[in-house]
Amino acid sequence: MDNSSFRRFFGALLTILGMIVVLFACVAFLSDNNPILGMRITKWESLFPFFVGLVFLLSGINLIRQL
Repeated sequence: MDNSSFRRFFGALLTILGMIVVLFACVAFLSDNNPILGMRITKWESLFPFFVGLVFLLSGINLIRQL
């Protein structure tokens, strides 16, 4: 696997993972303290997965774009 296809694959993986984590954080924010996937997450606790997912999403897009 050459370098550009590895970067494209890793960028796509990070982008998909970032979208999943951001969507999870949005659902947790809107859940009104109901359990999500067996976890109780408050509105303030949902900010951390949102920012982590945003970092994954932006770094994945940046890896794909710089080819």
